[in-house]
Order: sequence, then C-alpha cells, then structure tokens
Amino acid sequence: MFPVNRRALLKTVAATAPLAFASPAEARVTRAGHVRGILTGAKALVDSLQAEGVGCVYGIPGAQANEFWDTMKQKGLPYLLCTHEFAAATMADGYARSTGMPGVLAVVPGPGATNACTGLGEALLDSVPLVAIVGDVARGEKYRPFQVHEIPVHLVLEGVCKKVLRITCVEEIPQIIHEAFRVSQEGEPGPVAVMVPYTILIDSAHFNAPPEGAPRRFWSDDAFARAVNLLACKDRRIGIYAGLGCMDHGGLLTEVAEMLQAPVATSVSGKGAIDESHSLAVGWGYGPAGTQVAEEIFAGVDTILAIGVRYSEVSTGFYSIPQKPYLVHVDACEDNLERVVPTTVAVHADSGLFLGALLGESARLTRCNNPALPANIAGAKARQLASHQASHSHPRKGSGGVDPMQLILAMNEAKRDDSLVFVDVTVSEHWAAEAFTVRQPRTYFNPTDNQGMGWSIPAAIGAQQVHRDRQVFTLTGDGCFLMAGQEISTAARECLPVKFFVLDDHAYHYMQLLQSAAYDRTTATHLAKLDFEALARGYGVGYREIGPGDDLCAEVSDILAQPTPILVRVITEYTSRPVRWLAATKSRYTTELSVGQKARFAARLGVRSLQIRDFSD
Repeated sequence: MFPVNRRALLKTVAATAPLAFASPAEARVTRAGHVRGILTGAKALVDSLQAEGVGCVYGIPGAQANEFWDTMKQKGLPYLLCTHEFAAATMADGYARSTGMPGVLAVVPGPGATNACTGLGEALLDSVPLVAIVGDVARGEKYRPFQVHEIPVHLVLEGVCKKVLRITCVEEIPQIIHEAFRVSQEGEPGPVAVMVPYTILIDSAHFNAPPEGAPRRFWSDDAFARAVNLLACKDRRIGIYAGLGCMDHGGLLTEVAEMLQAPVATSVSGKGAIDESHSLAVGWGYGPAGTQVAEEIFAGVDTILAIGVRYSEVSTGFYSIPQKPYLVHVDACEDNLERVVPTTVAVHADSGLFLGALLGESARLTRCNNPALPANIAGAKARQLASHQASHSHPRKGSGGVDPMQLILAMNEAKRDDSLVFVDVTVSEHWAAEAFTVRQPRTYFNPTDNQGMGWSIPAAIGAQQVHRDRQVFTLTGDGCFLMAGQEISTAARECLPVKFFVLDDHAYHYMQLLQSAAYDRTTATHLAKLDFEALARGYGVGYREIGPGDDLCAEVSDILAQPTPILVRVITEYTSRPVRWLAATKSRYTTELSVGQKARFAARLGVRSLQIRDFSD
C-alpha cells in the first residue's frame, strides 16, 4: 500500500472537490459564444472572454485576482505576465492595434490600476479598444473597512476610460463583459474598465447567456446626400485625409481615391490605411507639420474629404493644418465633428459604411483619369527621398554618431511589408512618420496623443506574443528606454524575438530642442551613460551596437534576421536636420503669443545670448 499523508490527502480533496459542485453541463463555450452551466465567477469570466475571441490577457496576478489567473490556466486562456502594470496596458494596446480586436489586461486595484492608467490614457486618446479587468475589494454585505488596495479606483479609471463597469453579483458577468467589448469598439474605440470584487470570483451561479449583438455602426442618410452633392462637383479638386477609422477599409479607401482622382494623406495613426507606395498616396498630414509631399500636393486642393480622423493637436502640428474652402468630415464619433476645422458637411457615420456608399454613387462621382497627378506625386516623393538621404552637419563638435534619419531609411529598406514597427516618443518619431513607407494596414504604430514615453517596448512585446511569425522591432530613445526597459526581460523569458533599437545620446534630446529655442539653454535633460551591453546580458537578450561608419543597411538587415530578442544600442549624434513637425508647431505657437509675451521671450533670449557660462544641464 502507498502511504497516505496529510499533503497527499489535501491534494486529493482539492482535485476532486470541483466535481462535487459541478453540473454535468458545466463550462462549455460553444462556437456561438454561449456561456452555460453552473460556474464560479472566475470560470464565467474566463468563458466570457473566450466567447469574445480573446487571444491573450496581459497583466500581473495579485490577491484580488489569483482565482481568475488560476482559472485562465485551467481553461487554456493564454496570458502573459509582465513586470509593471503600465506594460500590461501597453501590451494590450499593441495587441489591439496589430489585430484590430480589443486588447485585454488584468490588474489588481490600488497600485495595479493606477500603474496601468498611463497606458489606458494612451489608448483613450489614440482611439484603441481595450478591456481592463480590474480586481476590486470585497463589496456589499462582505465589505469591511480599510481593505488592502482600497482606494476609489473607479474615479481614477473614469478619467482614462470610455466607461467603467462594476459587477455587483456573479450572474452579471457575461452580460457586462460583452457590454465592455461592445462599448470599447462602438463609435470611437477606447478602453473600458470592468471592476470585479474578488469575492464574486468564488461565488457560483447557473448561466445560460447567449451571445449578444455586435457594436452599432452609425449612419446618416441626410448628411451623406449632402456630402455626395458637394463631392459631385467636378470643378472641385478633392484631397482625402484618412485616419485610424479607415484602417480596416483600405480597399474601399483606395477605390474611392481612384474614383475621385484624389491624393490621399493620412494621420500618423492612419499610416497603412492605404498602401503608401500607391501612386495617389502622399504620406501623413497635409500641412507644414506633415510630409513635404503631402503639403506640396494638397496645396492644389480646395476640398478635403476627412474620414475617421479627429484633427488632434499632434496630427495637425498644434492646429497648423491649412484651412480649405470645403471640408466634408466623416467620423463614427459625433463629438469629433466640427470641433477644430470649419466644416462644410459633417457626417456622423462609420468610415467603412461611408466609403462603400460612396462607391455606390460612382455614376455621379467618377472623374476622368488625371495622369498629371500621380506624376506630380512621384516627383515630389523623389525630391523628399533625396532630402532625407542628404547628410547634415553636426551642430557641435562631438564623438560622432549615427544620424537617426539614416537609421530609419535603413530600417525602411530592411523591413518586410508585414513587419510590425513600433516607434516611441523621440524627436525621431517625426522623421519616421515621414520616411517609413507603410505597405499594409496595422503594421506601423506610434503613441500619438498621450505620448507615453517607453510605450513601444511593451507594445511590441504584446504584439509579438500573438504574431509569433512576424518581424517585430522598435525604435526608441534612451530616455524612453529608462521608462520601460525592464520589460525586455519579458521578451527574454518568453523567447519573443523583438528587436529593440535604442537611440543613445545620453539626453532627452526632444526636450533639448524645445528648451533651447525658447530659453537658449536646457534644464534637466542630461541622462546617465548606460552600459547597454551589461543590461542586455542582465535581461538575457542578445546585444548589438551600431555606430558611425557602419553599413547601416547590412547591420539592420542582419539584426532583423536573427531569431532571438536583441537589444541594439545605436550611438547617436543629432545633426542640424530640420524637423518639420517642430518647425510648424513653433510657428503656430508663436503666432498665438501676445505682443507682450513675444517681447518678454525676445528680451530673455537677448540677455542669455550674451552670457558666457553654459547653464545647460
């Protein structure tokens, strides 16, 4: 006989106890997404997520969520442990942007939720659908005061989410989870938080929750008719400005552009909505902040058809976008219409529905082929590329380094059409938006509006987790690296072959550019010189270094071809290369200063220009 000890007995009881409480019909999610059976709250929660087609949950377990995490393992719902809750939100963001489906994160209340808020805010301002499963303290009759992590976290979440939903009893779980996914995708996408008291996870109930309807798609017959009437006038020269709302409708967008013989510019987050090698694609923006090509070609446009785009501060270069005589603005979020740019026709409609309906009016809208237009675009693209390839002098003597634009051009040449490119908050993000040619939708990503530094590192890891066969790499700065670099250990642990390119100049160079122009000195911008090779060794990833004189195309191609995660230090020297976005923003900002404000700025700069001592740090 085998000896029976206390530990073995407890294991046997733990293994067989669920059978005593389970119905024979327990816990099966059908293809239709039906949640049925006698289930605990944790099992109902996992089944509900599986019914929504969730591919991975990102986060960190904790006291109020361990039942949920254990059930994910039991029921085979994939999850990825990160090192910080900011990364949980950002990994879910990378998942969402690259798949087009809501990303899911799971965190505990208190510090878990507050740490995640920067990533949730990025998703909110960048129109990215997320569902945050936030553990909660005991509520209702089981509530006791002074529980661990007990802060009014719902008030915090309300500032960075479209909606905060609170589960009050176990029976509500399937319906509320479905509502969270619907709200996250409906109209303008964004994050939704679902707060689940930990006591509900171990409660049980009988479920028979059928799948519910899809998110609503908005439409306005009257506004569409007025838009068609305006666009049908053949004397008007139309240009299309497409945002993230067009990302999943690239085929329709291209057909409409060809029908209207219209050049297509995108917002930064809309890059990829049209193949940027297409003869009518002109890059991002259409004013002085965007690409040189877009500004040049749209100078001849008098009518803008803006679809699925908000005209935010970043996408317009501090609202420096040119005003045209006519604007048709289409968006699934009514609150985004008629807010920034004077609008001729505002259309509250889903971008895909609108583009499809326009094609249905081809008899009225089709224009004769204009061979001069693609020829002019091709010429402008050639001039822009030559400008990007031109070398620029160093603004000051130094040890020398790589011009970030040359690295970006090498990356653009070396990447595949389906590579996933994550660009962080550095001054180089503006050069990257100009120089990267994006051929496919959902392959180029940038934290556009909340500008969360360090975003690209966890976002790329989150995407690589569900795109194992895709080439994934980041372009970030050393300042951003300090915000989230520890997450590279997650890539090492999970064998995720992300390539992390870090522009190393030991400074917040972006801030230096902004401060130098306004104050003739810099303050609090110098960073420590890091031993990146030692850090790579500590994180457990490969290490490469790129410096002046290296063959950038060969080095980048070889690095991207490696099957393992690699930290790449790029010895960087910023030159006098202009930044169109900064120049446009400065010009616009200056025009809004009063006479007195301008005088004070000028006087301060004049005095400081006479000082010998360098006050920069």
